Amino acid sequence: MLEPLVFLPDIATDVRLFLPQITAMTHERPVMAAPVGQGDRVDDIASALMQSLPAKFALCGQGLGGMVAMEVMRRAPERVMRIALINTSPLQETPQDAAEREVHVMAARAGRLEDAVTGEIPISSLAPGQHRQDVMNKLMAMARTAGADLFVRQSRAMQRRRDQQSTLRRVRQPAVVICGEHDTVFPMRRQETMASLIPDAKFVVMPDAGHMPSLEAPSALTKHLRDWLAMPQAW
Repeated sequence: MLEPLVFLPDIATDVRLFLPQITAMTHERPVMAAPVGQGDRVDDIASALMQSLPAKFALCGQGLGGMVAMEVMRRAPERVMRIALINTSPLQETPQDAAEREVHVMAARAGRLEDAVTGEIPISSLAPGQHRQDVMNKLMAMARTAGADLFVRQSRAMQRRRDQQSTLRRVRQPAVVICGEHDTVFPMRRQETMASLIPDAKFVVMPDAGHMPSLEAPSALTKHLRDWLAMPQAW
């Protein structure tokens, strides 16, 4: 039986972030999206997740979800059959980035959630074109559902995350790092460096996407994920 595929969404998003991929692949294997807001530390989020996830699974995370995926890999590599990381980072938050994130936290607490979210994921981080505003509108709809309290908890988790470079160097499972070429949140060069840490990882650049490839180029992302799911196990 094919292993279940678990999606971990980004900050201020939910299952709708990966709805095109879930819809396309739900008849191929068990597919689910898991929440990434059960705590204000990545460690706590991973601990809560691991109690409800299947015994073994394929794991795909974007942004904050990718950071949680790396923590799950660090804790239970025997349960993760393969890993896909989309527009994320294995590095600890720098003091400068943490200070900038604090501005977004203050905005959310002051009732300016839209300002907080656009500070975190600006429209300039999406691929240019006529669909850019539509993708931003979908992000805002998810953020309003999530609310300010969840945004603050997730922001704290990103501020307090650990460095996962050593985790990635130990990965032996089929792995892919997928990067939207126009992403300014986690620029392409940084993601290429991240991919180089993982033995035999595939690095994919999506030219028609930025920080939200699942919504910007859904069919292309689905194809890349299917290719990853078809990669043979090395162990």
